[in-house]
Amino acid sequence: MAHGHSDHHDAHHEHGHMHADHGSLKSYATGFILAVILTAIPFWLVMGKVFDKSSTTGFILLGFAAVQIVVHMVYFLHMNTKSEGGWSMLALLFTGMLVFIMMSGSLWVMYHLNHNMMPGMMHETETKPESISVMPMPATQSTPASSPLPAPDNMKTMPSMR
Repeated sequence: MAHGHSDHHDAHHEHGHMHADHGSLKSYATGFILAVILTAIPFWLVMGKVFDKSSTTGFILLGFAAVQIVVHMVYFLHMNTKSEGGWSMLALLFTGMLVFIMMSGSLWVMYHLNHNMMPGMMHETETKPESISVMPMPATQSTPASSPLPAPDNMKTMPSMR
């Protein structure tokens, strides 16, 4: 009884090596329709200016983007908890966690560097010190008392340097 190459090959596939489902036409069509819907709704939200605040629109767009990523992974990349014994999903979760930590940490560091290195730039409505807001006197006037023209009421005079 000689074992042929095809017998060994067939027996190899019967040892519990489960291959991932490569999808069907129905699966791809469902994924495509969901992807189109998840693209059209955010486009309408932005072009129609549905929300007054741009930050609200941004957060909703990020939510739609996250859902679309999941749709692409499930319907086109065929990732689920059963493929490859769950290791692909575990690797995906680990990668997502690392990306979240790196992005949030980077944003946190950049915010605090900007806040601590340029504290005057953070608050645009900050009041200026009075010494900066005093208007300088014209060069022809030496002292307010010897001025031939009276000083306007809204102009602050500088003390003489005698």
